[in-house]
Amino acid sequence: MSSESFKIGICADHGGFELKERIISFLIKNQFQPVDFGAKELDNADDFPDYVIPLAKAVASKEIFRGIAICGSGVGACIAANKISGVRAALISEHFSAHQGVEDDDMNLICLGGRVTGYASAEELVLAFLNARFIGAERHLRRLQKIQNLENYS
Repeated sequence: MSSESFKIGICADHGGFELKERIISFLIKNQFQPVDFGAKELDNADDFPDYVIPLAKAVASKEIFRGIAICGSGVGACIAANKISGVRAALISEHFSAHQGVEDDDMNLICLGGRVTGYASAEELVLAFLNARFIGAERHLRRLQKIQNLENYS
Protein backbone atom coordinates (compact mmCIF):
# COMPACT_ATOMS: atom_id res chain seq x y z
CA MET A 1 0.00 0.00 0.00
CA SER A 2 1.52 3.33 -0.99
CA SER A 3 1.55 6.25 1.40
CA GLU A 4 -0.73 8.25 -0.90
CA SER A 5 -3.58 5.87 -0.06
CA PHE A 6 -3.22 6.64 3.65
CA LYS A 7 -5.72 9.16 4.96
CA ILE A 8 -4.23 10.79 8.03
CA GLY A 9 -6.58 12.65 10.34
CA ILE A 10 -5.21 15.73 12.08
CA CYS A 11 -6.64 18.24 14.51
CA ALA A 12 -5.57 21.00 16.85
CA ASP A 13 -6.99 23.65 19.10
CA HIS A 14 -5.48 27.12 19.37
CA GLY A 15 -2.45 25.76 21.25
CA GLY A 16 -1.50 23.52 18.33
CA PHE A 17 -3.01 25.36 15.37
CA GLU A 18 0.27 26.66 13.93
CA LEU A 19 1.95 23.25 14.21
CA LYS A 20 -1.09 21.55 12.64
CA GLU A 21 -0.90 23.80 9.59
CA ARG A 22 2.80 23.00 9.23
CA ILE A 23 2.21 19.24 9.60
CA ILE A 24 -0.57 19.30 6.97
CA SER A 25 1.90 20.71 4.43
CA PHE A 26 4.47 18.12 5.52
CA LEU A 27 1.96 15.28 5.05
CA ILE A 28 1.09 16.44 1.55
CA LYS A 29 4.78 16.77 0.67
CA ASN A 30 5.26 13.16 1.84
CA GLN A 31 2.32 11.89 -0.23
CA PHE A 32 -0.16 11.31 2.58
CA GLN A 33 -3.77 12.53 2.41
CA PRO A 34 -4.44 14.79 5.41
CA VAL A 35 -8.00 15.02 6.66
CA ASP A 36 -8.37 18.19 8.74
CA PHE A 37 -10.74 17.78 11.70
CA GLY A 38 -10.19 21.40 12.76
CA ALA A 39 -9.71 23.93 13.98
CA LYS A 40 -10.04 25.56 10.59
CA GLU A 41 -9.01 28.96 11.92
CA LEU A 42 -7.17 30.22 14.98
CA ASP A 43 -9.62 30.83 17.84
CA ASN A 44 -8.06 31.32 21.27
CA ALA A 45 -11.37 30.38 22.93
CA ASP A 46 -11.76 26.94 21.31
CA ASP A 47 -11.62 23.62 23.19
CA PHE A 48 -9.51 20.64 22.10
CA PRO A 49 -12.20 17.97 22.78
CA ASP A 50 -14.34 19.50 20.02
CA TYR A 51 -11.69 18.41 17.50
CA VAL A 52 -10.00 15.46 19.19
CA ILE A 53 -13.16 13.42 19.81
CA PRO A 54 -14.33 13.41 16.14
CA LEU A 55 -10.77 12.56 15.07
CA ALA A 56 -10.53 9.73 17.59
CA LYS A 57 -13.89 8.32 16.48
CA ALA A 58 -12.68 8.34 12.86
CA VAL A 59 -9.50 6.48 13.89
CA ALA A 60 -11.49 3.93 15.91
CA SER A 61 -13.87 3.28 13.01
CA LYS A 62 -10.91 2.99 10.59
CA GLU A 63 -12.36 5.81 8.48
CA ILE A 64 -8.78 7.10 8.49
CA PHE A 65 -5.48 5.20 8.77
CA ARG A 66 -4.07 7.05 11.79
CA GLY A 67 -4.51 10.31 13.65
CA ILE A 68 -2.46 13.26 14.86
CA ALA A 69 -3.89 15.40 17.66
CA ILE A 70 -2.22 18.60 18.82
CA CYS A 71 -2.98 20.90 21.72
CA GLY A 72 -0.71 23.17 23.74
CA SER A 73 1.08 20.41 25.65
CA GLY A 74 -0.45 17.36 23.98
CA VAL A 75 -1.65 16.08 27.36
CA GLY A 76 -5.30 17.10 27.05
CA ALA A 77 -5.53 15.78 23.50
CA CYS A 78 -4.14 12.44 24.67
CA ILE A 79 -6.56 12.17 27.58
CA ALA A 80 -9.54 12.97 25.35
CA ALA A 81 -8.49 10.61 22.54
CA ASN A 82 -8.06 7.66 24.88
CA LYS A 83 -11.68 7.98 26.05
CA ILE A 84 -12.76 6.52 22.69
CA SER A 85 -12.81 2.72 22.59
CA GLY A 86 -10.37 1.39 20.02
CA VAL A 87 -8.04 4.37 20.18
CA ARG A 88 -4.52 3.84 21.43
CA ALA A 89 -3.10 7.34 21.72
CA ALA A 90 0.15 8.50 23.29
CA LEU A 91 1.85 11.81 23.89
CA ILE A 92 5.11 11.48 21.99
CA SER A 93 8.18 13.67 22.36
CA GLU A 94 11.01 11.43 21.12
CA HIS A 95 11.76 9.22 18.12
CA PHE A 96 11.92 5.75 19.72
CA SER A 97 8.41 5.88 21.16
CA ALA A 98 7.00 7.31 17.92
CA HIS A 99 7.70 4.03 16.10
CA GLN A 100 7.85 1.59 19.03
CA GLY A 101 4.35 2.60 20.14
CA VAL A 102 3.05 1.37 16.80
CA GLU A 103 5.31 -1.69 16.52
CA ASP A 104 4.53 -3.10 19.97
CA ASP A 105 1.29 -1.43 21.11
CA ASP A 106 -0.50 -0.75 17.81
CA MET A 107 -0.69 2.98 18.64
CA ASN A 108 -3.05 4.58 16.14
CA LEU A 109 -3.07 8.21 17.26
CA ILE A 110 -0.09 10.39 18.12
CA CYS A 111 -0.44 13.44 20.34
CA LEU A 112 1.93 16.38 20.14
CA GLY A 113 2.35 19.58 22.10
CA GLY A 114 2.12 22.62 19.87
CA ARG A 115 3.82 24.79 22.47
CA VAL A 116 6.60 22.32 23.31
CA THR A 117 7.41 20.47 20.07
CA GLY A 118 9.50 22.18 17.41
CA TYR A 119 8.65 21.87 13.73
CA ALA A 120 11.60 19.67 12.75
CA SER A 121 11.06 17.38 15.72
CA ALA A 122 7.31 17.12 15.02
CA GLU A 123 7.97 16.19 11.39
CA GLU A 124 10.44 13.49 12.46
CA LEU A 125 8.02 12.09 15.04
CA VAL A 126 5.08 12.06 12.62
CA LEU A 127 7.09 10.30 9.91
CA ALA A 128 8.38 7.66 12.36
CA PHE A 129 4.79 7.11 13.57
CA LEU A 130 3.30 6.87 10.08
CA ASN A 131 5.99 4.60 8.65
CA ALA A 132 5.92 2.14 11.55
CA ARG A 133 3.93 -1.09 11.37
CA PHE A 134 2.47 -3.23 14.14
CA ILE A 135 4.63 -6.34 14.60
CA GLY A 136 1.78 -8.47 15.96
CA ALA A 137 3.89 -10.81 18.08
CA GLU A 138 1.95 -13.10 20.41
CA ARG A 139 2.91 -11.10 23.50
CA HIS A 140 1.73 -7.87 21.85
CA LEU A 141 -1.58 -9.41 20.82
CA ARG A 142 -2.06 -10.83 24.33
CA ARG A 143 -1.49 -7.41 25.91
CA LEU A 144 -3.79 -5.66 23.46
CA GLN A 145 -6.51 -8.22 24.17
CA LYS A 146 -6.29 -7.37 27.87
CA ILE A 147 -6.77 -3.69 27.01
CA GLN A 148 -9.68 -4.52 24.70
CA ASN A 149 -11.29 -6.55 27.49
CA LEU A 150 -11.05 -3.51 29.76
CA GLU A 151 -12.64 -1.28 27.10
CA ASN A 152 -15.52 -3.74 26.77
CA TYR A 153 -16.09 -3.88 30.54
CA SER A 154 -18.98 -1.76 31.69
